[in-house]
Amino acid sequence: MAELRSHRLDRDAAVVSGPEAAAYLQGQLSQDVAGLGVGGSAWSWLLAPAGKVDALVRVTRTGPDTFVVDTDGGWGEAVVNRLTRFKLRTKADIAGTGVTVVALRGAGAATAAASLGAGTPVRALWRGEEAADVLVVEGDVPPAPGPALDGDGWEAARIVAGVPVMGAELSERTIPAETGLIDVTVSFTKGCYTGQELVARIDSRGGHVPRHLRLLRPASPVAAGAEIAAGGKGAGAVTSAADTPGTGPVALAYVGRAVTPGEHVDVGGVDAEVVLLGPIGG
Repeated sequence: MAELRSHRLDRDAAVVSGPEAAAYLQGQLSQDVAGLGVGGSAWSWLLAPAGKVDALVRVTRTGPDTFVVDTDGGWGEAVVNRLTRFKLRTKADIAGTGVTVVALRGAGAATAAASLGAGTPVRALWRGEEAADVLVVEGDVPPAPGPALDGDGWEAARIVAGVPVMGAELSERTIPAETGLIDVTVSFTKGCYTGQELVARIDSRGGHVPRHLRLLRPASPVAAGAEIAAGGKGAGAVTSAADTPGTGPVALAYVGRAVTPGEHVDVGGVDAEVVLLGPIGG
């Protein structure tokens, strides 16, 4: 098993509070917000009415009527504006803030998160190894156990784990089903929410979408934006790329569904294997 490592993330958040906060978020997020107990958290989509992605968020219930909706750094204002836009005659306040997330990855991550001594242990979005996050809304952030990953190391680990981020893998053109995260971001029993129709329609048709998020293992480093070709035809483009001693050259890309995992494709003149991303939490 991989050794325990840590990384500190500066993220943005919307704090939604008030007697109707739970009911409001229940109608805006793809997850079952009403089912969260205090201290509970879940990953969710915040969608446009047409069903495309406004943001990938994590919602944490920090009190009976208070929720922290955190997202990638630099996207908090967009989340606040989106939530405010649909709040009509609702007894809930929405305020933006910055938060810190201590990300723990590797053997013993959950135990380390529970014993950190500050913040709230929350659900991590990760593949391939034990993972836990601690959300710190205010107050000092204690030192995390294990060696700290620098920015390059974290980016490479994120890519290998197949975790999409806003501005790279996720934009207003993204369909949630393309990301491989539906199982951990959507409740199909909670009732209606903004953007539900597209998500439900694709699910009812077997989840078929034109492209899928894949891990690429190129023979040499590639760059974000590099075009992908399979059988002489365009098959996508790289969204994120990294190269560290621990991972070697790796990349994420949306690849056309005709390309089968295990196949090799051309990425800007570099041979690369297409790898199927496993389930979250495995």
